[in-house]
Formats: sequence, C-alpha cells, structure tokens
Amino acid sequence: MNIEKRLFYTKEHEWVRIEGKEATIGISDYAQASLGDVTFVELPEIGAEVEQFKPIAAIESVKTASEIYAPLSGKVIKVNEEIVHAPELINQAPYTEGWFAVIELKDEAEKANLMDDAVYEEYLIEIGD
Repeated sequence: MNIEKRLFYTKEHEWVRIEGKEATIGISDYAQASLGDVTFVELPEIGAEVEQFKPIAAIESVKTASEIYAPLSGKVIKVNEEIVHAPELINQAPYTEGWFAVIELKDEAEKANLMDDAVYEEYLIEIGD
C-alpha cells in the first residue's frame, strides 16, 4: 500500500496536498484498491463552495458507487477533466494523474482535523488493512 509523504488524509481515505492557499484533492491508494476498477467520475463545478467532510464528487467502480468528501473547505478553482474521460488514471496513479479537484482554501486551521501520512499509516493498521 502506497502512502504518499507530505500529504494529509481523511478517515474516508481522501488525500489533500496543500500548496500555499491551494489544495489538491484525490483518493488514496488504499481507497482506489478497495474500490476496484474505477468506471465513472462526477466532478464538482468550478466555482462551487465546498465544506470540510461534505461531498465534493462521486465515483463508481466495478464494486460500488460512493461519494468523495472534501478534506478542507474552499472554492473549487480547477477540476481534472482527464479522469472523466480516463477514470482508470485514479487506479493507475492516484497521487499524481488521478486527482479530482483543486480548491482555494477557506480556513487553513481545518488542517488540524486531518491525519498526516504517519498517522494515516497507523490508522490503516488499526482498521486492519
């Protein structure tokens, strides 16, 4: 299981890379492996306001359909159209090509509600994976 360093994670297995006032959002390697082959992605609209831990996107795979939750609050400023046309990128490269959206951060203090890579790794062990 690949856990990228210098990212923050949620208990629902989303990741976020914070660079200044922008945050890129995706799902972890654990999440994509659990989902199986991703077949469909619904992205948020550019300009949409998102709240921490509220739905931001939807994903379907050969196993299930589920929502993707925003790790942080903010305004969507960019979406990854590539994964709409090639959802397999989420399985192949969840931390690089398989990202979902970039948001402009509303409250950087919300980062305290997330896990860093070391704590996320412990969390995966704790839940038995």
